[in-house]
Amino acid sequence: MNQEINQTNASQNPQTATTPTPAKSNNTSKILIGLLVLSLAGNGYLYFSKSKVAEQNSFLITENTDINAAKDTLQGQYDAAIARLDDLTGKNAELDQMVKDKDGEMAKLKTEIKSLLTKKNASIADLKKAQALIGTLRGKVKTYEERIAELETANTELTSNNTRLTQVNDSVTAEATTLKKLGSVLHISNIKMEPINQKRNGEVEVTTSKAKRVDILRVVFDIDENRVAESGMQEIFVVIQGLEGQLLSNAAYGSGVTTDADGNALNYTIVKRVNIEKGQKMTNVSVDWKQDSNYKKGDYNISFYNGGYKIGTGSVQLK
Repeated sequence: MNQEINQTNASQNPQTATTPTPAKSNNTSKILIGLLVLSLAGNGYLYFSKSKVAEQNSFLITENTDINAAKDTLQGQYDAAIARLDDLTGKNAELDQMVKDKDGEMAKLKTEIKSLLTKKNASIADLKKAQALIGTLRGKVKTYEERIAELETANTELTSNNTRLTQVNDSVTAEATTLKKLGSVLHISNIKMEPINQKRNGEVEVTTSKAKRVDILRVVFDIDENRVAESGMQEIFVVIQGLEGQLLSNAAYGSGVTTDADGNALNYTIVKRVNIEKGQKMTNVSVDWKQDSNYKKGDYNISFYNGGYKIGTGSVQLK
Protein backbone atom coordinates (compact mmCIF):
# COMPACT_ATOMS: atom_id res chain seq x y z
CA MET A 1 0.00 0.00 0.00
CA ASN A 2 2.78 2.42 0.88
CA GLN A 3 4.57 1.54 -2.33
CA GLU A 4 1.56 2.53 -4.38
CA ILE A 5 1.22 5.83 -2.54
CA ASN A 6 4.87 6.66 -3.25
CA GLN A 7 4.51 5.88 -6.89
CA THR A 8 1.41 8.03 -7.11
CA ASN A 9 3.16 11.03 -5.51
CA ALA A 10 6.06 10.64 -7.85
CA SER A 11 3.84 10.64 -10.86
CA GLN A 12 1.95 13.71 -9.61
CA ASN A 13 5.19 15.70 -8.86
CA PRO A 14 7.73 14.91 -11.58
CA GLN A 15 9.89 18.02 -10.84
CA THR A 16 10.36 16.91 -7.28
CA ALA A 17 11.68 13.55 -8.40
CA THR A 18 14.40 14.90 -10.83
CA THR A 19 16.01 18.41 -10.74
CA PRO A 20 18.63 18.92 -13.64
CA THR A 21 21.80 21.12 -13.05
CA PRO A 22 22.23 24.21 -15.39
CA ALA A 23 25.62 23.31 -17.04
CA LYS A 24 25.83 26.52 -19.12
CA SER A 25 25.64 28.75 -16.02
CA ASN A 26 28.44 26.78 -14.32
CA ASN A 27 30.74 27.11 -17.37
CA THR A 28 30.24 30.90 -17.54
CA SER A 29 31.10 31.25 -13.88
CA LYS A 30 34.29 29.23 -14.35
CA ILE A 31 35.37 31.44 -17.26
CA LEU A 32 34.74 34.63 -15.28
CA ILE A 33 36.67 33.28 -12.31
CA GLY A 34 39.56 32.32 -14.60
CA LEU A 35 39.68 35.82 -16.16
CA LEU A 36 39.61 37.37 -12.70
CA VAL A 37 42.55 35.23 -11.61
CA LEU A 38 44.55 36.18 -14.72
CA SER A 39 43.77 39.87 -14.20
CA LEU A 40 44.87 39.73 -10.59
CA ALA A 41 48.02 37.88 -11.59
CA GLY A 42 48.82 40.49 -14.26
CA ASN A 43 48.25 43.39 -11.92
CA GLY A 44 50.31 41.66 -9.33
CA TYR A 45 53.17 41.24 -11.81
CA LEU A 46 53.05 44.91 -12.83
CA TYR A 47 52.97 46.00 -9.22
CA PHE A 48 55.86 43.70 -8.43
CA SER A 49 57.87 45.04 -11.39
CA LYS A 50 57.27 48.66 -10.43
CA SER A 51 58.11 47.89 -6.85
CA LYS A 52 61.30 46.15 -7.98
CA VAL A 53 62.39 49.14 -10.03
CA ALA A 54 61.61 51.50 -7.18
CA GLU A 55 63.53 49.25 -4.84
CA GLN A 56 66.53 49.20 -7.15
CA ASN A 57 66.49 52.98 -7.58
CA SER A 58 66.26 53.73 -3.87
CA PHE A 59 66.98 50.77 -1.65
CA LEU A 60 68.15 51.07 1.90
CA ILE A 61 71.55 49.70 2.83
CA THR A 62 71.73 48.49 6.41
CA GLU A 63 74.14 46.42 8.44
CA ASN A 64 72.19 43.31 7.43
CA THR A 65 72.30 44.04 3.69
CA ASP A 66 73.81 41.38 1.49
CA ILE A 67 76.96 43.07 0.19
CA ASN A 68 77.17 41.18 -3.12
CA ALA A 69 73.50 41.81 -3.92
CA ALA A 70 73.90 45.49 -3.02
CA LYS A 71 76.95 45.71 -5.27
CA ASP A 72 74.97 44.29 -8.19
CA THR A 73 72.16 46.76 -7.64
CA LEU A 74 74.53 49.71 -7.36
CA GLN A 75 76.42 48.56 -10.44
CA GLY A 76 73.15 48.48 -12.39
CA GLN A 77 72.33 52.00 -11.28
CA TYR A 78 75.81 53.19 -12.19
CA ASP A 79 75.73 51.54 -15.63
CA ALA A 80 72.33 53.08 -16.40
CA ALA A 81 73.57 56.56 -15.42
CA ILE A 82 76.74 56.19 -17.52
CA ALA A 83 74.73 54.95 -20.53
CA ARG A 84 72.52 58.03 -20.31
CA LEU A 85 75.57 60.25 -19.90
CA ASP A 86 77.20 58.74 -22.99
CA ASP A 87 74.02 59.41 -24.96
CA LEU A 88 74.05 63.04 -23.86
CA THR A 89 77.74 63.58 -24.63
CA GLY A 90 77.13 62.27 -28.12
CA LYS A 91 74.73 65.16 -28.66
CA ASN A 92 76.85 67.92 -27.15
CA ALA A 93 80.55 68.39 -27.96
CA GLU A 94 81.20 70.76 -25.05
CA LEU A 95 79.71 68.31 -22.56
CA ASP A 96 81.68 65.48 -24.13
CA GLN A 97 84.95 67.40 -23.64
CA MET A 98 84.07 68.22 -20.05
CA VAL A 99 83.31 64.56 -19.23
CA LYS A 100 86.54 63.40 -20.88
CA ASP A 101 88.62 65.92 -18.96
CA LYS A 102 90.72 63.83 -16.53
CA ASP A 103 90.88 66.66 -14.02
CA GLY A 104 87.17 67.34 -14.26
CA GLU A 105 84.66 66.76 -11.49
CA MET A 106 82.74 64.15 -13.48
CA ALA A 107 85.89 62.12 -14.16
CA LYS A 108 86.78 62.10 -10.47
CA LEU A 109 83.27 61.07 -9.53
CA LYS A 110 83.28 58.14 -11.96
CA THR A 111 86.69 57.01 -10.78
CA GLU A 112 85.67 57.03 -7.12
CA ILE A 113 82.47 55.08 -7.78
CA LYS A 114 84.31 52.44 -9.81
CA SER A 115 86.87 52.08 -7.06
CA LEU A 116 84.22 51.45 -4.44
CA LEU A 117 82.21 49.00 -6.55
CA THR A 118 85.26 46.96 -7.55
CA LYS A 119 86.74 46.88 -4.06
CA LYS A 120 87.11 43.23 -3.01
CA ASN A 121 86.44 43.67 0.67
CA ALA A 122 83.92 46.47 0.37
CA SER A 123 82.17 47.33 3.61
CA ILE A 124 78.65 48.55 4.24
CA ALA A 125 80.13 52.04 4.67
CA ASP A 126 81.77 51.76 1.25
CA LEU A 127 78.47 50.76 -0.34
CA LYS A 128 76.64 53.61 1.35
CA LYS A 129 79.24 56.02 0.03
CA ALA A 130 79.00 54.51 -3.44
CA GLN A 131 75.21 54.84 -3.29
CA ALA A 132 75.51 58.53 -2.34
CA LEU A 133 78.02 59.17 -5.14
CA ILE A 134 75.79 57.41 -7.67
CA GLY A 135 72.96 59.68 -6.50
CA THR A 136 75.21 62.66 -7.14
CA LEU A 137 76.13 61.26 -10.57
CA ARG A 138 72.50 60.72 -11.52
CA GLY A 139 71.68 64.25 -10.36
CA LYS A 140 74.40 65.69 -12.59
CA VAL A 141 73.21 63.61 -15.53
CA LYS A 142 69.70 64.95 -15.01
CA THR A 143 71.06 68.50 -14.85
CA TYR A 144 72.99 67.95 -18.09
CA GLU A 145 69.88 66.53 -19.71
CA GLU A 146 67.80 69.55 -18.72
CA ARG A 147 70.54 71.93 -19.85
CA ILE A 148 70.83 70.27 -23.25
CA ALA A 149 67.06 70.43 -23.64
CA GLU A 150 67.20 74.16 -22.86
CA LEU A 151 70.04 74.66 -25.35
CA GLU A 152 68.17 72.75 -28.04
CA THR A 153 65.08 74.88 -27.46
CA ALA A 154 67.17 78.05 -27.52
CA ASN A 155 68.96 76.88 -30.65
CA THR A 156 65.64 76.17 -32.35
CA GLU A 157 64.41 79.64 -31.43
CA LEU A 158 67.69 81.18 -32.58
CA THR A 159 67.51 79.33 -35.89
CA SER A 160 63.93 80.50 -36.32
CA ASN A 161 64.94 84.08 -35.49
CA ASN A 162 67.89 83.90 -37.88
CA THR A 163 65.58 82.64 -40.61
CA ARG A 164 63.21 85.53 -40.01
CA LEU A 165 66.10 88.01 -39.93
CA THR A 166 67.46 86.56 -43.17
CA GLN A 167 64.05 86.90 -44.78
CA VAL A 168 63.74 90.48 -43.53
CA ASN A 169 67.28 91.25 -44.68
CA ASP A 170 66.59 89.74 -48.10
CA SER A 171 63.41 91.76 -48.32
CA VAL A 172 65.21 94.96 -47.32
CA THR A 173 68.04 94.22 -49.75
CA ALA A 174 65.59 93.55 -52.56
CA GLU A 175 63.71 96.73 -51.71
CA ALA A 176 66.95 98.72 -51.59
CA THR A 177 67.98 97.27 -54.94
CA THR A 178 64.62 98.19 -56.42
CA LEU A 179 64.81 101.70 -54.98
CA LYS A 180 68.34 102.14 -56.30
CA LYS A 181 67.24 100.90 -59.70
CA LEU A 182 64.33 103.33 -59.69
CA GLY A 183 66.58 106.11 -58.48
CA SER A 184 69.04 105.36 -61.28
CA VAL A 185 66.40 105.79 -63.96
CA LEU A 186 67.05 108.93 -65.96
CA HIS A 187 64.53 111.73 -66.25
CA ILE A 188 64.21 114.00 -69.25
CA SER A 189 62.62 117.38 -69.67
CA ASN A 190 62.27 120.24 -72.15
CA ILE A 191 61.21 117.84 -74.91
CA LYS A 192 60.87 119.23 -78.43
CA MET A 193 60.05 117.61 -81.76
CA GLU A 194 61.34 119.46 -84.80
CA PRO A 195 60.17 118.43 -88.29
CA ILE A 196 63.14 119.26 -90.59
CA ASN A 197 63.14 119.96 -94.29
CA GLN A 198 66.59 119.42 -95.80
CA LYS A 199 67.66 121.54 -98.78
CA ARG A 200 70.73 121.61 -100.99
CA ASN A 201 71.51 117.96 -100.31
CA GLY A 202 71.24 118.43 -96.59
CA GLU A 203 73.45 121.49 -96.33
CA VAL A 204 70.50 123.61 -95.25
CA GLU A 205 67.92 122.56 -92.64
CA VAL A 206 64.63 124.41 -92.23
CA THR A 207 61.94 123.70 -89.67
CA THR A 208 58.54 123.01 -91.26
CA SER A 209 55.07 121.89 -90.26
CA LYS A 210 54.13 120.58 -93.71
CA ALA A 211 54.01 116.80 -93.73
CA LYS A 212 55.03 116.51 -97.39
CA ARG A 213 58.17 118.58 -96.81
CA VAL A 214 59.45 116.72 -93.74
CA ASP A 215 62.66 114.77 -94.27
CA ILE A 216 63.68 114.23 -90.65
CA LEU A 217 61.88 114.18 -87.32
CA ARG A 218 64.43 115.56 -84.88
CA VAL A 219 63.82 115.02 -81.17
CA VAL A 220 65.62 117.33 -78.72
CA PHE A 221 65.55 117.01 -74.91
CA ASP A 222 67.48 117.56 -71.69
CA ILE A 223 68.63 114.82 -69.30
CA ASP A 224 68.12 116.05 -65.76
CA GLU A 225 70.71 115.76 -62.99
CA ASN A 226 70.79 112.31 -61.34
CA ARG A 227 72.78 111.74 -58.15
CA VAL A 228 72.10 107.99 -58.04
CA ALA A 229 72.89 106.80 -61.53
CA GLU A 230 76.57 105.94 -61.98
CA SER A 231 78.59 107.64 -64.69
CA GLY A 232 78.71 105.70 -67.94
CA MET A 233 76.78 104.77 -71.04
CA GLN A 234 72.99 104.84 -70.86
CA GLU A 235 70.39 103.89 -73.45
CA ILE A 236 67.26 105.91 -74.10
CA PHE A 237 64.71 104.11 -76.26
CA VAL A 238 62.57 106.39 -78.43
CA VAL A 239 59.10 105.27 -79.51
CA ILE A 240 57.45 107.40 -82.26
CA GLN A 241 53.85 106.66 -83.16
CA GLY A 242 51.98 108.15 -86.10
CA LEU A 243 48.34 108.00 -87.12
CA GLU A 244 46.20 105.59 -85.08
CA GLY A 245 49.17 104.67 -82.92
CA GLN A 246 51.16 103.11 -85.77
CA LEU A 247 54.82 102.68 -84.81
CA LEU A 248 57.39 104.33 -87.06
CA SER A 249 59.86 101.50 -87.51
CA ASN A 250 62.59 100.34 -89.84
CA ALA A 251 65.23 97.83 -88.71
CA ALA A 252 67.66 99.26 -91.25
CA TYR A 253 67.55 102.59 -89.43
CA GLY A 254 67.93 101.18 -85.92
CA SER A 255 64.44 100.03 -84.89
CA GLY A 256 64.19 96.99 -82.64
CA VAL A 257 62.64 95.34 -79.57
CA THR A 258 63.55 95.62 -75.88
CA THR A 259 61.65 94.92 -72.65
CA ASP A 260 59.93 97.21 -70.18
CA ALA A 261 60.21 97.05 -66.38
CA ASP A 262 57.56 94.32 -66.24
CA GLY A 263 59.40 92.14 -68.74
CA ASN A 264 56.98 92.83 -71.58
CA ALA A 265 58.21 93.33 -75.13
CA LEU A 266 58.69 96.98 -76.11
CA ASN A 267 59.06 97.87 -79.79
CA TYR A 268 61.04 101.06 -80.29
CA THR A 269 61.74 103.35 -83.20
CA ILE A 270 65.34 104.23 -82.41
CA VAL A 271 67.74 104.15 -79.47
CA LYS A 272 69.90 107.04 -78.29
CA ARG A 273 73.07 106.16 -76.41
CA VAL A 274 74.48 108.84 -74.13
CA ASN A 275 77.50 108.93 -71.84
CA ILE A 276 76.27 110.57 -68.64
CA GLU A 277 78.18 111.86 -65.64
CA LYS A 278 76.80 111.27 -62.15
CA GLY A 279 75.09 114.41 -60.81
CA GLN A 280 75.54 116.32 -64.10
CA LYS A 281 72.74 117.62 -66.33
CA MET A 282 72.89 117.22 -70.10
CA THR A 283 71.15 119.69 -72.42
CA ASN A 284 70.09 119.64 -76.05
CA VAL A 285 70.49 115.92 -76.54
CA SER A 286 69.12 115.12 -80.00
CA VAL A 287 68.21 112.08 -82.06
CA ASP A 288 66.99 112.08 -85.69
CA TRP A 289 64.50 109.77 -87.33
CA LYS A 290 64.47 109.52 -91.10
CA GLN A 291 62.27 107.21 -93.10
CA ASP A 292 62.00 106.27 -96.77
CA SER A 293 58.25 106.88 -97.05
CA ASN A 294 56.59 110.28 -96.82
CA TYR A 295 55.11 111.48 -93.55
CA LYS A 296 51.35 111.81 -93.40
CA LYS A 297 49.31 114.61 -91.94
CA GLY A 298 48.29 114.23 -88.31
CA ASP A 299 49.62 114.04 -84.77
CA TYR A 300 52.85 112.20 -83.95
CA ASN A 301 53.46 111.11 -80.36
CA ILE A 302 56.81 110.22 -78.85
CA SER A 303 57.68 108.28 -75.66
CA PHE A 304 61.06 107.80 -74.01
CA TYR A 305 62.14 104.73 -71.98
CA ASN A 306 65.16 104.12 -69.76
CA GLY A 307 65.74 101.05 -67.62
CA GLY A 308 62.36 99.73 -68.75
CA TYR A 309 60.48 102.76 -67.40
CA LYS A 310 58.77 105.53 -69.34
CA ILE A 311 60.63 108.76 -68.58
CA GLY A 312 58.95 111.34 -70.81
CA THR A 313 56.51 112.05 -73.62
CA GLY A 314 56.02 114.64 -76.36
CA SER A 315 54.06 115.30 -79.58
CA VAL A 316 54.05 117.26 -82.82
CA GLN A 317 51.41 117.95 -85.47
CA LEU A 318 52.08 117.84 -89.20
CA LYS A 319 49.73 119.58 -91.59
